[in-house]
Amino acid sequence: MDVTLLYFEDCPNWKVADEHLTALASELPGMTLTRHLVETPEEAEQTRFRGSPSILADGVDLFSDPDAPVGLSCRVYETPDGPAGSPTIEQLRNALTRQ
Repeated sequence: MDVTLLYFEDCPNWKVADEHLTALASELPGMTLTRHLVETPEEAEQTRFRGSPSILADGVDLFSDPDAPVGLSCRVYETPDGPAGSPTIEQLRNALTRQ
């Protein structure tokens, strides 16, 4: 499974998602992790970037919200502990193993 972490530098939350995904890559055989820096509003539109961090598995946004705006912004995820800047490692594990 190809996992892509889409992010932009001005949002620090991508680093937490990256740590979680790196840990999961060692756990899940066949998972490859790619990081993609989104740098411009035009690129955000082109990639349908709905905020940083966005996590795609085989091109599909794991936490898709079709109503979320496209653009260079930080993304908010609902976690068991309330809103956060990244999904928990358990949420990511569950989403990736359902793929």
